[in-house]
Amino acid sequence: MNNDDFKEVPDNIQDNNEETTNNIDNTNDNKANDYEDVCYICRRPESVAGKMIHIQPNLCICNDCMQKTFDSMSNGNFGNFGNLGNISNMDFGNMPNISMINLSDLTGGIPNSQKLKKKKPKEEKKVEPILDIHSIPAPHRIKASLDDYVVGQEHAKKVMSVAVYNHYKRVMADNKHKAQEENTTAKQASNKYDGVEIEKSNMLMIGPTGSGKTYLVKTLAKLLDVPLAITDATSLTEAGYIGDDIESVVSKLLAAADNDVERAEHGIIFIDEIDKLAKKRNANQRDVSGESVQQGMLKLLEGSEVEVPVGASSKNAMVPMTTVDTRNILFICGGAFPGLEDIIKERLNKEASIGFKADLKDKYDGDENLLMQATVDDIRKFGMIPEFIGRLPIMFSLEALTEDMLVKILKEPKNAIIKQYQKLLEMDEVRLEFDDDALYAIAKMAKEKKVGARALRAIIEDFMLDIMYEIPKDDNIGTVTITKDYVEKKGGPLIQMRGTPELADSQHI
Repeated sequence: MNNDDFKEVPDNIQDNNEETTNNIDNTNDNKANDYEDVCYICRRPESVAGKMIHIQPNLCICNDCMQKTFDSMSNGNFGNFGNLGNISNMDFGNMPNISMINLSDLTGGIPNSQKLKKKKPKEEKKVEPILDIHSIPAPHRIKASLDDYVVGQEHAKKVMSVAVYNHYKRVMADNKHKAQEENTTAKQASNKYDGVEIEKSNMLMIGPTGSGKTYLVKTLAKLLDVPLAITDATSLTEAGYIGDDIESVVSKLLAAADNDVERAEHGIIFIDEIDKLAKKRNANQRDVSGESVQQGMLKLLEGSEVEVPVGASSKNAMVPMTTVDTRNILFICGGAFPGLEDIIKERLNKEASIGFKADLKDKYDGDENLLMQATVDDIRKFGMIPEFIGRLPIMFSLEALTEDMLVKILKEPKNAIIKQYQKLLEMDEVRLEFDDDALYAIAKMAKEKKVGARALRAIIEDFMLDIMYEIPKDDNIGTVTITKDYVEKKGGPLIQMRGTPELADSQHI
């Protein structure tokens, strides 16, 4: 054995290793410290239940649940300590939020994805406010950004821009008032507060299918950098029935905010297909997914503190629970409202059928934008209860898409469909072009399908299949031009080979 085997490790190297290990440990600790401990039994976070008792590294129980366990043992419900394995007589009824416990899962603890982020201390809140007047874009800037992605719908974009701007000014004013209350005495606060409280203005968006309702909201949330939750009203049911609870929409928003309650409380919730909650006519059974859901959503829309599960859509799941204040959450509801045109038409015909200059009854039959004339009374007749409509004070309609608008949707937005396919072929070093006649042919076909802009991609996918399949076979192809004949399946695309100045000799795929 050589003496070199016993050489001492230099102190600086040893220190560096220790420092590296400590840094890794500190990083992991910081990540873990971002989340609150959650009681595995009652699912309450540390901020609500108090200090936790750590049974395992990832398993915590609050003092209340632990005390209830000891009380059950002392009352003799366990029989004797030798019978601890039999828990059938244990009194779980007095424990908060207990529904069912699976002891086989106790070793796993609660994953970080279902934990809550710790709230920032008050000192940090003052330094970094969640919203600032300078960070809120002005209405004209919001609309200009929407113009880059959404074609047409000028009225809808203007309404949304103003409503969103006013909403977040309201949130900022509310936060400012709270800060004044915390930093001043009651007498000083009453002197500063002028008594003007800005009410929340939720929105009701009406528009034909495929007109861009969801796309508008997604673009808006991305622009404002706020969490967004999109849910479908068809999945919502009254509490106690199969389906998602009403509070599940808030759970989705919390998940979008990375379980950060403070950030979620300033987010946007978009409830699509809201027309499916209309009162069922001539229904003898209990309407658990219609009027009952409308009734259950009233407090949610107005603003209230709701207890929601973290990482689940049901309160019965063994996941943490937290409280979210919906007062500053902006709710946007959207729906196509099929059959509303008939209600509007009936009202307009009734108004116009009096007098010598009465209009013809079929005057509004060909009007594609009849939804633009919808009123609150029309929505009520459709089946939405007055209390629900009253909590959506801003109501506006989207235009039906014309052929010209569909052509613009194809080529003008930043992420237009044509631009996406052009980028795909660029990766094969091939240029893709579309004739104007081809674009109008696509728009005409989409218009006939009556599903709005959604039909565009389906049509393009159909005729682009052969091109995307055949192009990679030949490295000499330089340009592919889509023609009207090819779209209508009467001919083929124009192919220009590399080094050819003109499309003199076209080939067909």
